[in-house]
Amino acid sequence: MLLERFYDDDLAQASYLIGCQATGEAIVVDPRRDVQVYLDAVSKHGMRIVAVTETHIHADYLSGTRELARATDAAIYVSGEGGLDWQYGFDAHLLYDGDVVTVGNIRVQARHTPGHTPEHLAFLVTDGAFADEPGYMLSGDFVFVGDLGRPDLLDEAAGGKDTRFQGASDLFDSLRNVFLELPDHVQIHPAHGAGSACGKALGAIASSTVGYERLHAWWGPYLAADDRAGFVSELLEGQPDAHAYFARMKKENRDGPAVLGPLDELAEITAAHALAMLSAGGAVFVDTREPNEVRAGSLPGALAIPAVGKTAAWGAWAIDPEREKRPLVVLAHDRAQAEDVRAHLLRVGIDSYAGYLTSLAGLPTVTSATVTPESLADLDDAFVLDVREASEYAAGHVPGAARIGAGRVLWETDRLPTDRTIVTYCQSGARNIVASQALRRAGIPVIELSGSYLGWVRARQQIQTMSAS
Repeated sequence: MLLERFYDDDLAQASYLIGCQATGEAIVVDPRRDVQVYLDAVSKHGMRIVAVTETHIHADYLSGTRELARATDAAIYVSGEGGLDWQYGFDAHLLYDGDVVTVGNIRVQARHTPGHTPEHLAFLVTDGAFADEPGYMLSGDFVFVGDLGRPDLLDEAAGGKDTRFQGASDLFDSLRNVFLELPDHVQIHPAHGAGSACGKALGAIASSTVGYERLHAWWGPYLAADDRAGFVSELLEGQPDAHAYFARMKKENRDGPAVLGPLDELAEITAAHALAMLSAGGAVFVDTREPNEVRAGSLPGALAIPAVGKTAAWGAWAIDPEREKRPLVVLAHDRAQAEDVRAHLLRVGIDSYAGYLTSLAGLPTVTSATVTPESLADLDDAFVLDVREASEYAAGHVPGAARIGAGRVLWETDRLPTDRTIVTYCQSGARNIVASQALRRAGIPVIELSGSYLGWVRARQQIQTMSAS
């Protein structure tokens, strides 16, 4: 049996290829939307993809299930569990608790594990060439390394009302009735790792075992003591922000993401062509350079989506494809980087591109408005906006600052004043350039705090040192 993991550091998302080497058949679980990586893998291993499936209706990225099935003529399998509100809106084979998909000598059994979402499935994998019992679980967003899938996203991102409590209770039962009934040796391969917003304390290790999680995960003592109320309280406490784009992902993944097919190469365009499109309002300019390069000078109205770090998530913070229908013009170092940026943005449903250019030469530029920490107090009646996570804000913030996470600020502009200077900051400046440029493009002038929160802390420390001496 072949079990290969494909990990996207951008979205902290894992997908899996499971193949039978005897028959050359393979199944892919939780694929991302840029599917060439799976096609390359089966070509390398001399296999063919005969089935595609997913553990649940995802909220943090756009599923590649339909894209990969179209490219390979594979059968699609999705959950039929969860009730009428959680049925997929496209043609597929439905899986219920206990159903099995056979791939050569491999058995992939669906187990209904509600909690993170009502329809959630985990997959028990049996390598029939060596064993007659499961040795692996692809746990999706049910069990992570050291943590569990959050049950509050339906409230936070899908318009639910107090569904988190039932979800948390369901998760308690899924652990007790499914997970803890498995032998300790079963290996756990989750759909997310550290950095994902689908939980609050995900481990960075790629996999675990039932036995290790039983002994060491935070939830173990609650299950051992049958303390449902304590489990629910601890699980719901301190979950990270649910980004606004999660609601769009839920809907698109339920109904079926658009199938793109093979993509043409991005065309390199001239500065004059780019300027003509932008001046006519026919395109949106995206600057993918480092944050400080953008601050030093970019096109008026440009969005900032750095091509390092969390490009997909940052893109979804700054662009809502349901409202923004114009194609993107991408500023990148070269074609390879522009294509890579597009691949990341496709994962969150940003699909339309007019081309790319590699230089701002010949184009008008503006610098970003900034204020130093030392001069912040000189701004009369400034509205200071912290765009970090709630946990970061709680650990320390600029006195008097309000907080709206960078992943929600473009959707909550009604909370911003229209008669005060707005000063924004994050931890070190990367998230802040994404949020501030998005707000500027939306017609809301903002000033960035130089160095963001860490710069403000350093300035305070220098003042204290000088006062002490």
